[in-house]
Parts: sequence; structure tokens; C-alpha cells
Amino acid sequence: MTPVTKPDGLFVRRTLIVIALVALALLAWELREVLLMVFGAVVVATLFQGLAGLYRKIGLPEGVSLFLAVLTVLLVVGIGIALFGAQLVGQYEQIRETLPRAWAALQQRLEGFGLAGQLDQLKSGGSGFVSNAGSFVMSVGGGLADALLIVIGGIFLAASPRFYRTGLIKLFPSERRGLTADAIEDSGTALRLWLKAQLLTMAAVGTATGLGLWLVGVENALAFGLLAALMEFIPFVGPILAAIPAILIAAAVDPQSALWVAGVYFVVQQLEGYLFSPLLQQWAVDLPGAVLLFSLLAMGTLFGALGIIFAAPLTVVIYVLVKKLYVREALDTATPIPGEEQEQG
Repeated sequence: MTPVTKPDGLFVRRTLIVIALVALALLAWELREVLLMVFGAVVVATLFQGLAGLYRKIGLPEGVSLFLAVLTVLLVVGIGIALFGAQLVGQYEQIRETLPRAWAALQQRLEGFGLAGQLDQLKSGGSGFVSNAGSFVMSVGGGLADALLIVIGGIFLAASPRFYRTGLIKLFPSERRGLTADAIEDSGTALRLWLKAQLLTMAAVGTATGLGLWLVGVENALAFGLLAALMEFIPFVGPILAAIPAILIAAAVDPQSALWVAGVYFVVQQLEGYLFSPLLQQWAVDLPGAVLLFSLLAMGTLFGALGIIFAAPLTVVIYVLVKKLYVREALDTATPIPGEEQEQG
């Protein structure tokens, strides 16, 4: 009679761990949009905490500082709406009504050059990412509920950052918690510095764009400047999407005006690339351009508009975490790469 062998306990445990990891991965995939909104709340919390830090420097308690930070943001938004709200709404309404007529006029203008077919292909073609990017522009006002949820979640996270940070660290094995805590601290610092530089860049780009369009005689320059500032949050694609409406409307009126408008956007982007960003990003994390570009492509394909919005800050966090948790440890134990010492020397 053949003896019955008991299953190896280590094998069973490893099998259960693999099954649990697969189930966790599937659950994360099903909840990917919720997780992305949680990250959005983290970005908002980082913004509020950074602003609250200014009040803490003058000796105010943490709770009071956070309250004043939230109040400051609300006051700035409220004052902006009171001063420019009606003008912006009128300008955007005019742009919304003008764009279809401008597109039709541009098609008629190009028919004389035999380019109308290519224009239709440009309108209907494009990869999934470009389609998602376009849907983002068309649905900016459709995600107010999600935006409100993200802001409220950000306030809760900013109110008790240590509590949530400690809870996240406790999910890791005890021997890895020290390194995990350092990685989270470094990624939070990188995200805060990146946000600071990005917001200043957005303000500079929006001001320069609005002023430049006003100087060349473009109507609704204030609305176009605000749009340029907001879209600057999205690298690579955002500035292009911000420029399309202004150029399209100008081209339908006068091709020479379109050249002037395109020149304004081109000059502003040159200033952003060679002046604003180098000055403001010198203390922030320096992301490789290829990493940022393909992360934007991946996030736009997977998550649509929300992924496009948070692609850059999420890439910053992942980039720092990988450097801290994997690359540094791997370099400590790996053999030197041939030729690396000569390059360093």
C-alpha cells in the first residue's frame, strides 16, 4: 500500500500567497478609477499641506494652519470668480458658439486647396490616447462631482496625514518599514516640490499667453490665457490642446491672424521650455522626458481623462519610489556595469 504524503506546508503557503496576490491585483484593476481618485486626493492634500506649512512657520497650530490653507484657497477662487467669473463665462460661451462656425469656415477655406479631406481625417482619426485627450477637453465640466469628492478627500487626508501614513507603512513587513517610511517621505517631498514648481509655471504660462493674445488683438484673451494655464498641468499634450481653439477661430477669420496666434503660443512654449521650467524645476524632481511621455500615453489609454490629468504627478511619485525602493538597493548589491566607472570619472 502506497503511503499518502502530506502536502508540503511551505508549498501550500506559497500557493495561497500567489492566489491572494492575483486576487488583489484583479481587485485593484476593477477599482482602478477609485484608486486614481484616491491619488488625486493625495495630490490635493499635498497642496493644502504645503500651503498650511506657510502658516505653521509663523507659529500657528497645525489644525488652524490647515483651516487657513483651505480658507485661503476658497477665498482666492471666490475672489477670482467675483472679479472675472462673468467675463470668463461670457468669453467661453462665445468660444463654444464660435468654434463650430470656425471649423466650417476653415473647411470651406481649405476646399480651394484640396485639403478638406485631410482635415476630415485629422478630425476623425487618431489613436485611443488622442481620443481620450479630446474627450477630456469636451468633458471638463462633466466631472464636477468627482472633483468635489477628490477635494473633500484631500481635506480629510491633509487633516491627519500621520494617521494614514502610519497605516500604509504597517501594511509592509516590519523589516521593510524603515525603508518604506523613507521612500514615502521622499516621494511626498518630491510631489510637493513638483506641485509648487508646476503651479508657478502654470501661472506664468497663463499670464504670458493671455497678455500675448491681447497684444495681437485676439478677443477672449482672458479665457484663452486661463485655458492655457490649466492645460499646462498636462505635459506635452496640454499646451497643444489649449492652442487649437484659438488658432482655429483665428484661421477662420484671417490666416494671417492665425499665424500671429500660433506665434504667441510658440513663443510662450519656448519661454516655458527654456526659462520658466528650468528656473522653477531646479529644486524639483527631474523626470526623463521619455518616461513622462510614455506614462502620459499609458495613463490616458487606461484611465481616460482622469488618467491624463494625474499622469505627471503619479509618474513623479512612482519614479521616486522606484529609485528609493528598488534601484538604490539593486545598485548596492549589483556588480558594476561595464563602462559605468569611466563615465562617472
